[in-house]
Amino acid sequence: MVRTPLTPSERLRGERFGALLRQARGDRSMVDVAASAGVSAETLRKIETGRAPTPAFFTVAALAAALNISLDTLATTCTEDTPHTDQALSA
Repeated sequence: MVRTPLTPSERLRGERFGALLRQARGDRSMVDVAASAGVSAETLRKIETGRAPTPAFFTVAALAAALNISLDTLATTCTEDTPHTDQALSA
């Protein structure tokens, strides 16, 4: 099966998601957060750098739980017209 190329807005949404995760992770190591979420550090690295802009729902949910971010916050922040990751994390 051939995967349909991502649209620019899908890529931007993935970049916003990665930036939000990086910011929420703060001083915690990538390995620590990945282990808490039950995903590999490489998976988290790919998501944070935008190389995996459309991770599976359960991966997103696990990372959100490990970083104490609500799925509502993720959805709102990652789908807005302009990125507001600083505001989302202070809410």
